Amino acid sequence: MVNKSIHRALQGYLEAVKPGDDNFLFEGRSGRTPITIQRVNQMIKSWTRAINLKGNYGAHTLRKTFGYMQRKRFGIGFEVLAKRFNHSSPAITMRYLGIQADEVNGILLNEI
Repeated sequence: MVNKSIHRALQGYLEAVKPGDDNFLFEGRSGRTPITIQRVNQMIKSWTRAINLKGNYGAHTLRKTFGYMQRKRFGIGFEVLAKRFNHSSPAITMRYLGIQADEVNGILLNEI
């Protein structure tokens, strides 16, 4: 699935690139294969260097940031994110997103 922003970006990309039916969406250098995860990581690293962003970033960073933003901005639960990430349990997703026990235990202080 893609959201509206991604759909618009893909439409613009497809209009500019005009790929044929036999082409990959994002082709490798040879044009006969898709780009690799290693190439995606290289691209992300070059983008973050270009804007002087400190840290070690790659494709996996984007995946984790997606989950973090879904949880923090939109209140998406761990169960839904676990399914999206294909994790076997929400506990794995919590560990994956760096959720600490004190944050989980903090809900016990909420008065209802």
